Amino acid sequence: MLFASVIAGFGTGAGLIVSIGSQNAFVLRQGLQCQHVGLIVATCIFADILLISCGVAGIGFIVQQWPVVLDIFRFGGAAFLGVNAFHSAVRAWKGTSGLTPASELTVNRNQVLFACLGYTFLNPHVYLDTMIMIGSLSSSYSGFAQWGFGLGAILASIVWFISLGYGSKLLLPVFRSPVAWRILDALVAILLMTLSVMLLLTPLS
Repeated sequence: MLFASVIAGFGTGAGLIVSIGSQNAFVLRQGLQCQHVGLIVATCIFADILLISCGVAGIGFIVQQWPVVLDIFRFGGAAFLGVNAFHSAVRAWKGTSGLTPASELTVNRNQVLFACLGYTFLNPHVYLDTMIMIGSLSSSYSGFAQWGFGLGAILASIVWFISLGYGSKLLLPVFRSPVAWRILDALVAILLMTLSVMLLLTPLS
């Protein structure tokens, strides 16, 4: 029963995490530029461990009883995504992105960390997926099996972010071209602006 719950949790976690979203786009872009990849991957994994554990522990139920909390994150997240969409659009227009030597040293570590935290915790869908969705599904199990479900979801997160952050290096030959970076930044700008508008227009429940 425990093993089965872990497998179920892994499948559920993978289904929720492996998607085109603002956080994944950020991890991919930083991975391509080799900028503090370890810090970003560790931050994303730690955040998921925290949120999934809270969901399994039942805290997601509390969030559901206070919809105003989700609204705060909804509008804050929309503003955050909108600003970053603008910056991505500017990079796409000017062609200022690319692979530069010693990029790990020239990019402010704290700036990257705060951006990663913003993409993670200012995204209300993160709470819906981890605390509420995974938390609710885990309640169909009991005892150790319930936490096994959460463990499976956490393992999916670990595998995904490590693969995305470090596996993005396989695409480096493609992104040695400035044109490829401009296309990526343009797509990211469209994605972030779309998500920002969707957050503004769609109430969370």
